[in-house]
Amino acid sequence: MKRLVLDNSVSMAWFFADEANDYTVAVLECLTDHSCHVPSIWSLEASNVLLTGLKRGRCNDADVTRFITLLDALPISTDHRTPEQALHEVFRLAQQYQLTSYDAAYLELAIREGIPLATQDKALVRAAEKAGVHLFAP
Repeated sequence: MKRLVLDNSVSMAWFFADEANDYTVAVLECLTDHSCHVPSIWSLEASNVLLTGLKRGRCNDADVTRFITLLDALPISTDHRTPEQALHEVFRLAQQYQLTSYDAAYLELAIREGIPLATQDKALVRAAEKAGVHLFAP
């Protein structure tokens, strides 16, 4: 099975219909023959986005529960080495490419695993291109 690093800018667009586009839909559809690898911060970021959606009235508890069930069923594995990299390689990449540490964690994982990165984040796309990381193209 092919692998990719999944950024929250893609996965959260699966939840909020107004943020979905051809790219995010294609990434979701490709998960029949691809698996996703995410840094350990991914679930915290996802949780925060969902909480913010609830607070702003963009969704309700039932919507969130259904979406979490969907995420749990998808081939998404968590990399548990992210914390080891945080004060070293993630920090260096964040500094080098002017990223947040959160975004740099996705870049670091793609570099370390040698797999493409699926993201819609413009700064992360630019950093990936400069770092020679392949961007996932469904």
